[in-house]
Amino acid sequence: VQLVESGGGLVQPGGSLRLSCAASGFTFSSYGMSWYRQALGKERELVAAITSAGGSTNYRDSVKGRFTISRDNAKNTVYLQMNSLKPEDTAVYYCNAPVLGLNWGQGTQVTVSS
Repeated sequence: VQLVESGGGLVQPGGSLRLSCAASGFTFSSYGMSWYRQALGKERELVAAITSAGGSTNYRDSVKGRFTISRDNAKNTVYLQMNSLKPEDTAVYYCNAPVLGLNWGQGTQVTVSS
């Protein structure tokens, strides 16, 4: 089982990034997926979630209207489109299947700074 996050980087406030999470080793299309983030010195927090077929999504209040979670079950990949980024979005971003509680991947660093 493997989760590989990518797409992070350094971006100015107001900019955009698209994160990807490639999953393998389990039946991806059967499970809801979530994106989490962990800022330096803080607890990991849930950012967004999507159901197995992609029909329903949820977001933490601070990212609503700015972030969009989506998935492509044919590619075993979940995405996080992040727009209007703010410095407080700076964190390492991870994906996981909450029901399965898989080992965490390496994450992808997102830094929002001018």
